[in-house]
Amino acid sequence: MTEKMTEKMTKLDEQIAKVNEKIKQLQKQKKTLLAKDSEEKRKKRVSRLIERGAILESAIGNAESISNEQIQAFLSIIFLCKVLKFIKNY
Repeated sequence: MTEKMTEKMTKLDEQIAKVNEKIKQLQKQKKTLLAKDSEEKRKKRVSRLIERGAILESAIGNAESISNEQIQAFLSIIFLCKVLKFIKNY
């Protein structure tokens, strides 16, 4: 190969290396952003669950004496009644 060809090949190799490095940086940035988004969604969900749990406990009163299964049954009955009322009026 001529000296010019070798020089061109070297420059192309350098450009490829730069592009590959940029790809790695962007992939890392994407991973970081996805993790941040996931964490933010998790925090919002936890906050929502806590808030709704507090609302439920304040509506029930003496919630410490009621089991999770009883609360689930209670909510199922309430929603079933709403569905039946909707069907009746339909």
